[in-house]
Amino acid sequence: MQLVRPALDHLPSYIAALERVWSADSIRPEAGAEELARIRDDAQAFIASMEDREGNGPKVKLPDGTLVNRIPGYTRWMWDGEFAGSINFRWQPGTSELPARVLGHIGYAVVPWKQRLGYATSALRQLLDEARAEGLPYAIITCDQTNIASQRVIEANGGVMIERFLKLPQFGSKPSFRYRIAFN
Repeated sequence: MQLVRPALDHLPSYIAALERVWSADSIRPEAGAEELARIRDDAQAFIASMEDREGNGPKVKLPDGTLVNRIPGYTRWMWDGEFAGSINFRWQPGTSELPARVLGHIGYAVVPWKQRLGYATSALRQLLDEARAEGLPYAIITCDQTNIASQRVIEANGGVMIERFLKLPQFGSKPSFRYRIAFN
């Protein structure tokens, strides 16, 4: 499995995953249908939005429906001959801090039919190599306390749990862990 930049030649496989009702957004599963609509409206613009280092892309819809400005970030797709999942990195230039509405620098999701193959662990390792170039001292990643698989992925990549916290209500008020991965 390798990480690839989203591209038009990968798009049919990504669309197939969305049509199987997969979404990278575990809190807003309807986000997959919204992405399908964006792709059908303008596939080229959708692909271009996957690399937004200035944060100028379309607003982000929070679980409560609020639209907020995007921060800089980019997405990579997990690829093993077909789409297997996505991982993204987001940041604010000049600081390692994130707005309260952004739970972490990195988020990832593997399609259910490709889970338990080590793809998330490999994807995070590969993305960390790329993310170091943004100049941050560390990356923050969060996961629900009940998400043992994600905890293992983060810890396998050097993540250290630094905080137990309760997610904001718009993210489900779930007990969660905050991890830090140093970029040194």
